[in-house]
Amino acid sequence: MMKLVILTVGKEKDDLTQSLIKHFEMRILRYMPIEWMYIPHESTAIKEGEKILSHLKKEDYVVLLDEKGKDVKSEVIAELIENRMVDSVKRMIFIIGGAYGVSDAVMERANYTWKLSSLVFPHMLVRVILVEQLYRALTIIKGEKYHHD
Repeated sequence: MMKLVILTVGKEKDDLTQSLIKHFEMRILRYMPIEWMYIPHESTAIKEGEKILSHLKKEDYVVLLDEKGKDVKSEVIAELIENRMVDSVKRMIFIIGGAYGVSDAVMERANYTWKLSSLVFPHMLVRVILVEQLYRALTIIKGEKYHHD
C-alpha cells in the first residue's frame, strides 16, 4: 500500500492550524497511511535542500509544491495519485519548501511540480490546503460525494 508523506520545512506545531490538519489527516487514514516529516529552517535553501534530499529514497515519487509548478484542478491530483498507486509506488512525497523556496537540487529531484495557487499563503495554511486536497483527491478516486464538479 502506498503511503503519503508530507515533508515540510519549519516547526511541527501551530495551534491555529493543527486541528484542521488533524481533521483531514484522520479522514485520509481511512484510505491510506500518511506521515509528516519536518526539516528545521536553515540559513540557505541549499542547506535545507541537502536535508530534504537526505530523507528521500531513490524509488520515492516526489511532488514539489512550488509557484513555478503546474496549476491544476483537484481531479488532476487525484489522477496523479491513482497512477502512482497503479505503479505500486511505496511512498509519494509532497514537499513544502522554506520561505525562500528550494534548492535547484530539490527542483531537479522532483518528479512533478505543483502550484497550489497564484496567491501567496502563510506556510501553515499551505499545510492545511495540501492535506485537504490530498483528502479530496482520495475521495475523487473512490467516487465519493465530498468533491463536487
